[in-house]
Amino acid sequence: MKYAVALTRTEEGYSVSCPGLPGCWSQGRTEEEALANIKDAIQEYLAVAREIAGDLDLREVEIPA
Repeated sequence: MKYAVALTRTEEGYSVSCPGLPGCWSQGRTEEEALANIKDAIQEYLAVAREIAGDLDLREVEIPA
């Protein structure tokens, strides 16, 4: 699965967020580090979302690009 991310240059390096997942963001000293960090943040975000969903009957749908 792919997620669009917004990468912003800052004084400290890079800030990166995932607009499709409110509150999901990270940062890094380099662009590569920031992108690696947002991958981890997205995985953690989705794991928590699944945990919060609990016993709900969750389904996945594929959206063509």
